[in-house]
Amino acid sequence: MSDEPAQRDFWSKLQIILMPIGGLFTALAVAMVGIIGSGMIDRRQTADTNARLYSEIMSKREESETSLRKDMLVSVIQSYLQPTSKELGTRVLNIELLAYNFNDSINLKPLFLDLARNIHESTDEHAPEYKQRLQRVAREIALKQSLPLESRGALFVRQVDFDELVHTKKGTIALEPATVVIDGAKSEIALRVLSVNPVDETMRLRMQVKTARPGAEALTTSVVFDVGFYDFPMIDSTRLGNGQRCAVTLRNFSAKDNAAQLATVCFPGEFASLKDRPYYDEVLRQLKQVQSD
Repeated sequence: MSDEPAQRDFWSKLQIILMPIGGLFTALAVAMVGIIGSGMIDRRQTADTNARLYSEIMSKREESETSLRKDMLVSVIQSYLQPTSKELGTRVLNIELLAYNFNDSINLKPLFLDLARNIHESTDEHAPEYKQRLQRVAREIALKQSLPLESRGALFVRQVDFDELVHTKKGTIALEPATVVIDGAKSEIALRVLSVNPVDETMRLRMQVKTARPGAEALTTSVVFDVGFYDFPMIDSTRLGNGQRCAVTLRNFSAKDNAAQLATVCFPGEFASLKDRPYYDEVLRQLKQVQSD
C-alpha cells in the first residue's frame, strides 16, 4: 500500500516534466510543417510562373514569326505576279523563296508550271540554267516533305520503262503493286502508267487503292492524275477511304534513258497540309478510337 503514493508521485512528476517537452515538440512540428508547406507552395508558384512566362514567350515568338511570314508571302507574291516582272532570273528567285518557306502551306504547283512554261518558251541564254534551278528546288521540297511522312507511313519506289509502254499492246503498263500497313490499316496499292509526255516531263497515272476495313467490305479508291516534278506529297495527295493519304512524286525523268522513277508514300491524314482539312466523319472516327483506347 505504501508503494502506491510513491508511484503516483513518480507519474505526476514525469507528467510535469514531459508536458513542456510535448508542447515544445508540437510547436517544432507545427513550425516544420509550416516551413515545408511554405517551401512547396513557393516552388509550385515559381514553376507556374516559369511555365506561364515560357508560354507567353513562345506565343509572342509564334505571333512574330507568323507576322513575318505573312508579310514575306504578300511581298513575294505581289512581286511575282506583277505584270511588269518579266525577268526570268527574278521570278526563279521569288519562287525559290516561296518554295523554301511556304511549301507546306500553299499549293505552289500552278506557279511552278507557269514559270516552267515561260522558261521553255524563252529565248534567254540562261533558260537551261533556270530550268535546272526550278527542278532542283522542286525535288528538294518533295524529298523534304517525304521524309517525315515516310517515318510515320510507308514508301515504295517503282521504275518506269518507256520502251515497255511503247511496245505493249494495251498502251499502258501496270507497275508492281504494293501492300502497306499504317496504324494497323492495310492498303493494297496498284499503279498503272497511261501515257508519258516527254516535253513536259510528266506522266499520266491511274492509282487504285483497296483499303481493308474491320467488319466491312474493302473500300476501293481509284483516281487518274498527272505527276511531274512540281507535285509535292503534303499538298498533292489522294484521300483514302480510311482517312489516310497517298501521294505519288516524280523523282527522276530521263528522256535519254527512256526511264523514270516514281516514289509513292502513304501516311496518316493528320500529316497532310494545313489546307487539307479532315472530313467530319474522320474526326468522329478518331474521337471514337481515342475513347476506346
